[in-house]
Amino acid sequence: MHFLETMKAMLVWTGAGAVLLFVLMYIDSLFTKYKDFAEVKAGNMAVTVRLIMKLFAQGYILSSSIATANNLLEALVYSVIAFVILFVLEVIVRLLLRYWAQLDLDKGTQEGKIGFGLFSGTLHLVGALIIAACF
Repeated sequence: MHFLETMKAMLVWTGAGAVLLFVLMYIDSLFTKYKDFAEVKAGNMAVTVRLIMKLFAQGYILSSSIATANNLLEALVYSVIAFVILFVLEVIVRLLLRYWAQLDLDKGTQEGKIGFGLFSGTLHLVGALIIAACF
């Protein structure tokens, strides 16, 4: 009986996590200056790299919150809060880079410059590692 309960829980938690990740990635795409999925379809590798790294970062946060949460709702709430924290940090870092280093990550990523996409995605990965350490 324990095995079946574990399998059922895995399916529910995985399904809920997948839905949350889709929603968070969709919300994120609304805040970029370009259409993420249109750029991916057009072959823009910088946008694709950024999107993949961001998805990995959110997935890592979700897996860490699931590993430590007492229930599914708690894990999902932790992940949403982490998304908001990452979003705010991303805005701050992008502004600082734009004004101090004259580096516009959105523009460079949209132009297909892989380095810009990697830099942007790495910000998310580092943020995810730091946030997940708090769980």
